[in-house]
Amino acid sequence: METNRQKKIGGVLQQDLAEILQNHLRDAGINGILISVSKVKVPTDLSIAKAYLSIFPAKNASEMLEQLNAIKPKIKHELAQRTKHQLRRMPDLEFYVDDSLEYIEKIEKSIKGEENPIANPDLLERRKKS
Repeated sequence: METNRQKKIGGVLQQDLAEILQNHLRDAGINGILISVSKVKVPTDLSIAKAYLSIFPAKNASEMLEQLNAIKPKIKHELAQRTKHQLRRMPDLEFYVDDSLEYIEKIEKSIKGEENPIANPDLLERRKKS
């Protein structure tokens, strides 16, 4: 169960991280890719911040994740500068691709009968636990 403090810190990090990532895309001249931060989870000791990112189009997700991991120290520093009055210590960042929207889309297609997972079970891959 998340405490109110964890939720508040997660919310602050989510908002600032979203702005930082959008600025990074713009500064790097990357067009046609949209990144949104769907959730940031922090444990009670605030040691890590798990950021769940929705990357559109999804085909660029793993490549984008690699690029973000390569500049993680820069992102962490910028985030620390923005949150220095709210947080004493900046948690380590971990980026994850949030594929829940794709998953929902597949379920909707199945419901509408566009794709039938009963006739073709390969359509729905096994859900990854996060």
